[in-house]
Amino acid sequence: MRIVRRVGASPRERGSASGQTCPDIFELSDGDFAVIGREATAELDSELPPDAARADYERIVVISRETLVRAKRDIPDA
Repeated sequence: MRIVRRVGASPRERGSASGQTCPDIFELSDGDFAVIGREATAELDSELPPDAARADYERIVVISRETLVRAKRDIPDA
C-alpha cells in the first residue's frame, strides 16, 4: 500500500502557517483513502447512530469542513 496522491488542496493552500500539520486526505494505491485528522473517538463514539459501529481497531477522525469541500473536485465518482 502506497500513497498515490493528495486529494484536494495542501495544508499550505488552505492557510496553514507551517504548511505541514493540518488535516489531509490521500488516495492509496489500492483505491482506499487515508485521512490525517484530529482523533475524536472518545468524544464521538457514543454519538454514532444505531446503524453505525466501530471496530476496536478503528478510530473516529475529524477533518475540517474546508479540507473535505476543497477535496470534492478530486474525489472520483466511482
